[in-house]
Amino acid sequence: MPDRFPADRQRPLYEIKANLFKALAHPARIRVLEILCAAGDPTPVSDILADTGIEPTLLSQHLAVLKRHHVVTARRTGNAVHYELAHPLVAELLVIARTFLADTLAGQRDQLSSLDALPPLEKRP
Repeated sequence: MPDRFPADRQRPLYEIKANLFKALAHPARIRVLEILCAAGDPTPVSDILADTGIEPTLLSQHLAVLKRHHVVTARRTGNAVHYELAHPLVAELLVIARTFLADTLAGQRDQLSSLDALPPLEKRP
């Protein structure tokens, strides 16, 4: 069955959405976003470095990805660069993702509990 894709005029919207999820698809970037959510205010890179322990050059690359995909914004004040979420709904997206993760893990825990309830197996000679 051939893949069906929406009309050409809709394709860029799906590509933009896919790029957003690609931008979120790294644990370090998720951690950075959680730090920015918790801070609530523009956060200097020095604070993000301290909270993550990521090498400065690597953190800079992750921040550039988030900025390029309009997930965060940056503002320079003197020598310091401050980052913040580009849109308040990014925080909601992270909450939804964490809820999804918690629900998924709870389901797996239930499956593991079911496995524990099975009668023991004996080795056959």
